[in-house]
Formats: sequence, C-alpha cells, structure tokens
Amino acid sequence: MGEWLLVLAGGAVGAPARHLIGTATREHLRSSFHWGTFLANMTAALLLGFLVEAGTEGALGGSGQALLSTGFCGALSTWSTFANEVHSMAGARQVAGAAGYAFVTVALGLGLSFAGMAVARALW
Repeated sequence: MGEWLLVLAGGAVGAPARHLIGTATREHLRSSFHWGTFLANMTAALLLGFLVEAGTEGALGGSGQALLSTGFCGALSTWSTFANEVHSMAGARQVAGAAGYAFVTVALGLGLSFAGMAVARALW
C-alpha cells in the first residue's frame, strides 16, 4: 500500500506540472504547434532516463522509483495527448506536420532519455 501512495503523490505533482507547462507555453509562445505537450514529454524523457539509471546504480530505491519515475514522470508525460494531437493534425490535412511532430517527439525523446542515463552514469 505504501508504494501505491508514493505513486499517487508523485502523480499529484506531475499532472499539475504538465498542466502548468501547457498553460505557460500557450500564453507565451502563441503557436499552433503543441509546445506544452512536447516540452512536458521531453522533460519527462530526460528525467526518466536519469532516474532509471540512478536506480540501476543503486542511488534510488524502490520508494524513489515509485514516487519519481512512475508517479511524477508518468503524470508529467502524456502519450495519449500526443497521439490525439498527431491524429488531429493529420485529420486537418497537416500530414507532413503530424509526421514531423511524431518523428521528432519519438526520436528526441529517446535521445534525451539516453542523455539522462549518461548523466546519471557519470554521477555514479
């Protein structure tokens, strides 16, 4: 039961963080591009790579993984919103934009995840 509460606590911080990122980007970037989702997902990918490697190196126990990796990063990132945005763009005949958004999100997300792992490896 304790781990479940840690996931809940992490999610309770990650979800509002994602919302704030979305709100701030809409207000400041005034763009049709989905910057909020993109930035939240890239941040989560970088942080999750770091946390997973930190856990592998023994620097983050099971409680830390539940709180930060599963709870916080799980709520900060959003595959469903990303998928819906790609689908909406394609449906609006922005097929090239949708394909580019999907490709860059997946490729950069993976790259940032590996970068986070490399930083954690360098620290431990």
